[in-house]
Amino acid sequence: MKAVVSTTLLSLVISTSVAAHVTLETKQAQSDSTYKAVMRIAHGCDGEATLKVQIKIPEGVIKVKPMPKANWTLQTLNAKYENTYSYHGKEVTDGVKEIIWSGTLENDHYDEFIFRARITDAFKAGDIIYFPAIQTCASGKNEWIEIPVDEQKLKRPAPALEVLEGDVKKHH
Repeated sequence: MKAVVSTTLLSLVISTSVAAHVTLETKQAQSDSTYKAVMRIAHGCDGEATLKVQIKIPEGVIKVKPMPKANWTLQTLNAKYENTYSYHGKEVTDGVKEIIWSGTLENDHYDEFIFRARITDAFKAGDIIYFPAIQTCASGKNEWIEIPVDEQKLKRPAPALEVLEGDVKKHH
């Protein structure tokens, strides 16, 4: 499943994410830049506490570093990338493809799950990157994994990030 869509779907993405309950705080990032993702979890599953949050990292997003959370266990799953990327003059061929936090977030509470990543120049201005997220509770899960096709309305859209044109001047 391809996790990038052109800007023709941007208005649909924005309108569906308003109703979503797992969203990114910052919904835009430049190509070829570092991005701080703040994934917001607004509630549990049908009144139950959230016990696990899984975030799938799409191809072209590299150098992922999740932020640990007090009283939560943090796990990352690494794998080879489909492509080779350049980062500070070095080739990058593998890295974090999934982040898993396990703990307890009561239904009546809100929390944020944070990671840093590099949005590579494989993405161009106008691309939409989707970060499928799965929220697991005691007797079920909410899968925020749907990616829009055309003008389709989604019940559980994957959190979306719009790619902006990268900075022509590189700063370190």
